[in-house]
Amino acid sequence: MTTDTLTLRPAEPSDTDALDRLFGQSYPILLKPDYPPSVLVTAVPLISKAQPALIATGTFFVICDGDDIVGAGGWTMQAPGGKPGTRGIGHIRHMVTDHRRIREGIGRRLIEHIILHAHACGMMQLHCQSTRTAVPFYESMGFVAEGEIDIDLRPGITFPAVFMQRFLA
Repeated sequence: MTTDTLTLRPAEPSDTDALDRLFGQSYPILLKPDYPPSVLVTAVPLISKAQPALIATGTFFVICDGDDIVGAGGWTMQAPGGKPGTRGIGHIRHMVTDHRRIREGIGRRLIEHIILHAHACGMMQLHCQSTRTAVPFYESMGFVAEGEIDIDLRPGITFPAVFMQRFLA
């Protein structure tokens, strides 16, 4: 299938249930090759929920095939975890492609839109806390891996990730 049949739009609060399903069904399958079961069991339930505040930003987008959401992701000036942002630096947030639809250009179309949108809003660079699984994808989109990080999800629960960045011009 080509991306010509797909539509990209800002996420809406009414998308929350569909996003929960997308994250909940896709993350366990996509992340399985790169994370041990202990991480998947503890972390995936915490990262598989749509974030209403993120949806409300207007900078979180979905890609739909008809009525089905097959990709989602966005960016914010605020850093993940509620940390304050830095002028000119945007943060990639909660990217996913339906596990049954990878390698169809959905993620590429979404990240290209995010990059253009963030740049049009004055961002000079984008930061990303990538899953290990998504590092090759982000590298193909011009991001550079800067090193391994641990994301604190909850006291006693961390998620291993890779900090990546891309300069925009």
